[in-house]
Amino acid sequence: MRFNLAVLFLVHSLSAFTQDNQYLPIGEGFEVIEHSNYILGYSEKHEQALWVCYELTSSEGQGSHERTDDFREDPKIRRGSAKLRDYKGSGYDRGHLAPAGDMAFSPYAMSESFFLSNMSPQDPGLNRGAWKNLETKVRNWAAEKDTIYIITGPILKTKDDVRTRIGKSKVAVPKRFYKIVYCPEEQEMIGFAYYNMSGISTDHLAWAKSVDEIEELTGLDFFVELPDSLENSLESSYDESVWSGDQSHLTDSSISSNSKESNKKSKPQSIQCKGIAKSTLVRCQNRTLNTNGYCHHHQNQTTEKNTRSKSNSSGQCRATTKAGSRCKRSASSGGYCWQHQ
Repeated sequence: MRFNLAVLFLVHSLSAFTQDNQYLPIGEGFEVIEHSNYILGYSEKHEQALWVCYELTSSEGQGSHERTDDFREDPKIRRGSAKLRDYKGSGYDRGHLAPAGDMAFSPYAMSESFFLSNMSPQDPGLNRGAWKNLETKVRNWAAEKDTIYIITGPILKTKDDVRTRIGKSKVAVPKRFYKIVYCPEEQEMIGFAYYNMSGISTDHLAWAKSVDEIEELTGLDFFVELPDSLENSLESSYDESVWSGDQSHLTDSSISSNSKESNKKSKPQSIQCKGIAKSTLVRCQNRTLNTNGYCHHHQNQTTEKNTRSKSNSSGQCRATTKAGSRCKRSASSGGYCWQHQ
């Protein structure tokens, strides 16, 4: 068995990377590490990834290989990743960022997901409850939408985002985690920000946010490879019906099969308030017709969208992206970023 596994790893190492790396965040304080099936930005300061990015297709999301549970240090981290002893006796789970369930399409991908660089300290109640439920939703979306892109990680923008630290490596325990899902075919995007605690709502839409809001929370810039107009449009809002999980949003076939309904004049639809109740930290249950998505009780929680300038800066990479626009990453020596060297 050990020989077979060694052969599998050797053959795989000689093959090309399977991860589509066209959508990577921009920010500071991390080292970019490429694995075969996901890419991450590792923070030495926090001893974990600030983001993990990967593509998930319909067939990959339906993988059935068993968990390997071979938790281990990541040999690609220059100064060393977190260690097993850091989590031992801490009371926190070694929470996957790129879930093992999303990597069940091959034994190699599954094993790769157990690098400690892909872990963050999670409250057991979150890891095995609401967060696990969201991960299952993501795999269902991959099956429905064919190909999606996921970016996920802890929210560690400031020292106030750290609850405590564990182990000799001082691994930061985040107060919140985020996840972003993008479907290129439908041109739809949504973000989520979950509190790192037990007993929170398993309704994923209770924690939904626009990608602009996730950028504000994390200090990262997402999907910079998209044309500016499309990026701004997708990141400023989200359509709950697309991500509700009840298949309620209309398709071309459903419209044509019921012409009488499709010819009716559409009426404004109320949505659940985006506000968070301060007493319970749970999303407000009120419905609202307000265009900003907040009921009258939570108007003070509104934030300005798209005011952050995304203009070009000096030292910008000279490369052209697949979308035909200029790469927005900062250039290193030679006038190109790390990805386009």
